[in-house]
Amino acid sequence: MAWTIRFLEEVALADIAFQVEAGSIEEAFRGATQALLESMANPATVSGGWERAIERSDEDAAALLFDWLSDIVYWKDAAGVVFREAPLTLTKQEHRWLLRAKLIGALVDRQTQELHADVKGVTKHLYELTETGGCWMVRVVLDV
Repeated sequence: MAWTIRFLEEVALADIAFQVEAGSIEEAFRGATQALLESMANPATVSGGWERAIERSDEDAAALLFDWLSDIVYWKDAAGVVFREAPLTLTKQEHRWLLRAKLIGALVDRQTQELHADVKGVTKHLYELTETGGCWMVRVVLDV
């Protein structure tokens, strides 16, 4: 994996905050996605069986990431699922970023899954996606 995830306990006491550093914007998206999945459940304890393909585009990569993470929370609530994985690709087409992803998971099962926080949403508080010298950084605070 080409990213590092650090959960930021000092940032939000009642919420969950994390920061991802990566060598590319696509890896930053993957790392932020993984951090969100791990905030909700241990992916290793979630089987497959439920899938949803998602495609989104936006001129603003930060807005696209925010919407993508929000989609994950939406599907958790709308379908009652947690996720094992969410493979994605991110490409730039002219002036727009294109995200193609798949959510893979299963219905919530307290007997077989290690569940973590019930994430209510992705917040704009301290939200950031930046690039400095070829290194991408994402900071996200989740409302739980």
